[in-house]
Parts: sequence; structure tokens; C-alpha cells
Amino acid sequence: MFSIQDITTISLTLFAIIDIIGALPIIITIKNREKSLDSGKATLAAGALMALFLFLGESFLKLFGIDLPSFAIAGSIVIFLIGLEMILGIELLKSDPSEKTGSIIPIAFPIIAGSGTLTTIISMRAVYSIPNILIGLLINLIFVFVVLRSSSWIERKLGSSGLSLIRKFFGIVLLSIAVRIFKSNF
Repeated sequence: MFSIQDITTISLTLFAIIDIIGALPIIITIKNREKSLDSGKATLAAGALMALFLFLGESFLKLFGIDLPSFAIAGSIVIFLIGLEMILGIELLKSDPSEKTGSIIPIAFPIIAGSGTLTTIISMRAVYSIPNILIGLLINLIFVFVVLRSSSWIERKLGSSGLSLIRKFFGIVLLSIAVRIFKSNF
């Protein structure tokens, strides 16, 4: 049931999709605008949303007559687009950065648990077991919490060119993951 290889793949996939390091410039802007960031609240809210979608996402799809492989293929297309955004430095999936709603919105949703993350989670159900997905989620949520807590320090250490390099590297990883999900569900 538990597979270290699957947990590693899931964790790295979610790490690339969530892209908390790549989202640091947005998070820092929001933190400076709001004058605070509740890292714990944002992490818990994102985790609850991801777990809820993991368990109820398939039932939700059945309401609309969508099977999991079809959703996985659609999800792989979204993941592919996110990878292109990261590599090309363009924004295909727009968000409203002017909203002033604190740590839950927009940090927990849609930055951490956005459409790409939720699509990936439900797509993973077609390939991996739920316990392995939950462990991968937990690993990522711990990392997200640490990054949110130390966002200012990370920004000083990496600089803008370091953040850009990390974002582009994980863009390539996402493109590869999208192709693999597409191939395994076609």
C-alpha cells in the first residue's frame, strides 16, 4: 500500500504544482500589503481544501458524468499550461492581485490550493493510492508552512534571479509530469 517511490513522485509533483517558491513574489506582495501573514491558517485552509477535494472530488465529477481518466487528461492539460507559464514567464491563468482578503484568500486559495493543485490531486487518484497521496500532501503542507514562515528570509537569500531559475526548472518538471499523466490515462 505504501510506496516510497510513489510518495516521492507525488511529493515532487505537488511541490512543482504548488510552486510555493515561485509564488514567493506574490506572497511577499500580499504580506506587505496586508501587513501580516498567518502561515498556519493559510496552510491549514489549503490542506483542508486539498483533502476535501481528494475525497469528494470524484463524487463531484460523477454528478456531471465525468470519469476520472477524462478528468486526469483535462488536468494534465492544465498542468501543461502552468508549466508553460513558469517557463515562458507569461500568465495564462489570471488572478486578481488587488483583492484584500488576508491569508486564506488568495494565499490558501488559489495560490497554494489552486486549480492546478486540485486538478493534480484528483488526477493522481487514477494512478496512486489515497494513503500515498495523503502523505505527499502532508509533506508539501509542511514545506509550504516553512516557506510561508520564512518568506522574507528566503527572498533575501535567493534574490530575484534565483527565484526565476527555480521557477523555470520546475516548469520543465511540470511539462514532463503533464505528458506522463496524459499518456497513462489516454
